[in-house]
Amino acid sequence: MARGVKPHKKQSYTVYFASELFSLKHLIGNAYLAEAIYEKSHGKYLCVLPQNIEQRRTTAHSIRDHDIRTLLSCDLALFNYDGTELDSGTVVEFMFAKFADIPSVLLRSDIRHGGDQVGDPWNLMTSFYPRTANVVVNSITLYKAAMQTRQRAAANRGKLDEVVHLAGQHSSADAQKMCEHIAAACVRALDKVTAIEPVMPKHLREEVYQWLALMPNLKGNPKKLRRELEAVLERKVERDLL
Repeated sequence: MARGVKPHKKQSYTVYFASELFSLKHLIGNAYLAEAIYEKSHGKYLCVLPQNIEQRRTTAHSIRDHDIRTLLSCDLALFNYDGTELDSGTVVEFMFAKFADIPSVLLRSDIRHGGDQVGDPWNLMTSFYPRTANVVVNSITLYKAAMQTRQRAAANRGKLDEVVHLAGQHSSADAQKMCEHIAAACVRALDKVTAIEPVMPKHLREEVYQWLALMPNLKGNPKKLRRELEAVLERKVERDLL
């Protein structure tokens, strides 16, 4: 077995799904991909969707705190790195994941090249971190490929698939194929980072997680927050994630 890689028992993992959630496209895309990841992994990876954990009627501070605490409690994390400029909240969440030594996947389905480096198509300050895998795909190419495959199949049959044809769902069927391809790539990346040994030294675990309970200025009783993070750490250790 390669150094730095450890065997894992068959178990399910929660995946913090960090992404924008400000428009129809974001909400649908998040939900579509999260469900596809669950299906492609045969239930191994259960994504915690951002739109399902946000509390829009509370204060900005409370919303932020809830997101941070949810992220830290999850086993793994997936960060959507689309856009010419990365979503600042997603980047902050990625850094928190790295502070906590959470296995992470960076996903970019945007065909545009961003950032300031030759390698990764995003800002170099968010590259090169341990226990992290990148998934960079060309979504429009995948979509067109799915469309062409469907059209060729329809031409060979002499007619369109009746269910798809009657429902007028040609585009959504192609989008589903694209999403399934991306989900499969994400599952492979999640498998990869899950198998990597923790970077955080054992003798620093408690101190680091105590600091994570204090550093963000989370609202609440300090002792309760420390106990909460202690429980999070204990669970991660029991699951061989730390």
